Amino acid sequence: MAPNKPSLETELRAEAFRLGFVSVGITGAAQDQALALNDWLTAGHHGAMDWMEGRKEQRASPNGLWPEAKSVIALGMSYAPAAPHVDDPTRAIISHYAQGADYHDVVKKALKALARWLVDRTGCELKVFVDTAPVMEKPLAAAAGIGWQGKHSNLVSREHGSWLFLGAIMTTLELEEDAPHVDRCGSCTACQTACPTDAFPKPYVVDARRCISYLTIEHKGPIPEEFRRAMGNRIYGCDDCLAACPWNRFAKAAHAHKAFAPRAELTAPALADILALDDAAFRQVFSGSPIKRIGRVRMVRNAAIAAGNSGDRGLVPVLQGLLDDPSEVVRDAAEWGVGELTTIHHSN
Repeated sequence: MAPNKPSLETELRAEAFRLGFVSVGITGAAQDQALALNDWLTAGHHGAMDWMEGRKEQRASPNGLWPEAKSVIALGMSYAPAAPHVDDPTRAIISHYAQGADYHDVVKKALKALARWLVDRTGCELKVFVDTAPVMEKPLAAAAGIGWQGKHSNLVSREHGSWLFLGAIMTTLELEEDAPHVDRCGSCTACQTACPTDAFPKPYVVDARRCISYLTIEHKGPIPEEFRRAMGNRIYGCDDCLAACPWNRFAKAAHAHKAFAPRAELTAPALADILALDDAAFRQVFSGSPIKRIGRVRMVRNAAIAAGNSGDRGLVPVLQGLLDDPSEVVRDAAEWGVGELTTIHHSN
């Protein structure tokens, strides 16, 4: 007897919630984001993220990646923070999403468990994705009704605010689709106003080349000087546009997956401690964290700029110790940091 489709969707949601997801939606695989993606790429807003352009045909549509797919199950897992960032310029700000376990591992494990359940239940074919394949998770999640893309371009949920990790399952099953979510940003411009580097050329569009998250994570070379002071003490990512969203007042930290509970050493590490890391210590401190993928050079580069913004003259000797670092990128950032702190000193 053929499975009753509505009951399958209901059971699917229940299993997803049991596995730690807080949002589930279904949309068709014939989505097409080519126009918006091409406009963004043509404008150069992707910066040095060449992988965004390299597989744009696959990225633009689920069927471009897998022609046999009929449905896409979009899922969200909460990492809603319990407290705001510590306001201390001598301590680093690490984006909330990176303070706990690596979301790639946590979300993929839950996706695979849900996929096994669905295959056992239906015998379907499927593929799972979490931020490592050419999949447009945010537009798919919006089409599946679990939120909408806000003016900061990230997904916003009425229940979970801006704090969702997204994953997707493509399947050959023809599942009952959910209605797309209505855009509820209205006239609000809080996220646009909050951006320290004016990275939004217009609402709903982010220019990665001006975004602190891109600059501290994806960008490999020296950070352009025009953005260094605006970085403040942010050394990995930036939550300013997300945190400014009024919908976050509905987000509850109790809904966050326990794996994303912040590690004490990552909530507000001293800049001096980050600056002192060698390669081995970096790998040890950030083991099991998404931060490990950027490597020691970018992290110390970011911390050196933050030190220059700290106003703490006590960090000058630490920065001077990096002036002969093997990495030219680190040396450049350390020299800038020393210059900023000594200039502040002489002007007082």
